[in-house]
Amino acid sequence: MSVERTTADGGMETSYGFKQVGTGEKQPLVNEVFHKVASRYDLMNDLMSAGLHRVWKDAMIAWLNPPKRPGFKSLDVAGGTGDIAFRIVEASERNAHTTVLDINGSMLGVGRERAQKKGLAPYLDFVEANAEELPFSDGVFDAYTIAFGIRNVPRIDVALAEAFRVLKPGGRFLCLEFSDVDMPFLDRIYDAWSFNAIPKIGRMVTGDGEPYAYLVESIRKFPDQNNFARMIGDAGFERVSFRNYSGGIAALHSGWKL
Repeated sequence: MSVERTTADGGMETSYGFKQVGTGEKQPLVNEVFHKVASRYDLMNDLMSAGLHRVWKDAMIAWLNPPKRPGFKSLDVAGGTGDIAFRIVEASERNAHTTVLDINGSMLGVGRERAQKKGLAPYLDFVEANAEELPFSDGVFDAYTIAFGIRNVPRIDVALAEAFRVLKPGGRFLCLEFSDVDMPFLDRIYDAWSFNAIPKIGRMVTGDGEPYAYLVESIRKFPDQNNFARMIGDAGFERVSFRNYSGGIAALHSGWKL
């Protein structure tokens, strides 16, 4: 399906999937989506990516390479269920401390429960707040991570500026996001799967396919790899780069506050 993506010049702030909404209307709509899917979010990630999201997340942590020494502080944004935060703590051999931030209380509730079951609660904080207005002082984190969340933020440029602000000099920004498929034929297969199968599977698993129709549409509207890299650079980050996974179905972007 041919859809015009937004660019580094903007557009996501009023794009709710393929629908255009007024300024300020997107965030409540997105919040409602994640209240609906929170309890089945990780299961649906498995179904939507055929389990590949786990491989991509492991690759993200490998590229971050958190040190196995005390003192490393990371912020995982839009990470309510804890998938990335748990990986960071475990990769650091439980030396890192990670703050999980999400605007959605239902997602955070799932994450807190999972952290208790895994015995990781002492290494984590859970904060309900907006990525566009982080409740932290300047320069307090060594790393800022966000996985499959930034396309749901209305003002991406504001969120990127906040990421830059809260990182220490020398801090690392890493963003994993569904992106623009760059392999012939794979794009057609991926479109057929996304638009036809995923909402139906969502309806079967959760009783409601509409949230998954939004999630699929939002992927197609998100800026492609080069446009998003430009946005990261515009926020002040240097040495900006990205890696494609699975033919561009997902991309991992990196930037440094130098």
